[in-house]
Amino acid sequence: MSKTALLIMDLQNGILDRVPTASSLLPLYATTIASARASSIPIIYIKLGFRPQHPDVSPLNKMFERIKPFGGFIEGSDATAVHPSIAPIEGDIIVTKRRVSAFASTDLELVLRSLGVQRVVVAGVSTSGVVLSTVREAADRDYGVTVLRDLCFDGDEEVHRVLVEKVFPKQADVVTAGEWAAGLKGVEEVKEE
Repeated sequence: MSKTALLIMDLQNGILDRVPTASSLLPLYATTIASARASSIPIIYIKLGFRPQHPDVSPLNKMFERIKPFGGFIEGSDATAVHPSIAPIEGDIIVTKRRVSAFASTDLELVLRSLGVQRVVVAGVSTSGVVLSTVREAADRDYGVTVLRDLCFDGDEEVHRVLVEKVFPKQADVVTAGEWAAGLKGVEEVKEE
C-alpha cells in the first residue's frame, strides 16, 4: 500500500462559524482523525492565514480582497485556530496557505515528498473551494487522491453533489469516512498476520 496522508483542510474557527452543520460533523472528523492516527497515517492540517494588514492579498483576488476590510484570518488569530475538538496534537503537521488550494503558496508538496506520500486523503470545507482546488492540483502532481465525501461541505448542496458524484470520480476515489476507516482496519489485520 502506498504511503498515505490525511489532509484536514480549513476546519478552523473562522470558517466553521459559517457552516450550520459544523457541530454535527466534528465528531465524524474526530473519529476519522483517530482512525488515521491509529494506522500511523500522518495528519496534515491545512489552514488559511494571512499576515497583518494582508500584504499577501492582491486587490485583484476577488475572494480574499473581501476579507481585508474586516482584518480577517490574520495568522495567530482565533479565526485561524483549528476547532478544539479536532485540534492538532504533537507530531501532526500544520501548513498555512494564502490561497484556495492546499498546494498554492505552501510547502505542502515538500512535506508530502519528504514523508514519501503517494496518496492524499482529503476532507474539508468547502467542496467547491479548497477540496476542488486541492483534488485537481494533487491529481496533476500525480498523487493518488481519495475524497471523503461526507467530510466535505459546501454552502450549495447541489454543487457539492455534482462535485462528489460527477467531477471528483474522474480524478479520485470518492468514499465515505466510514468506508475509508474500514479499509484501514483491513490493512492492519493483514499486517498483524
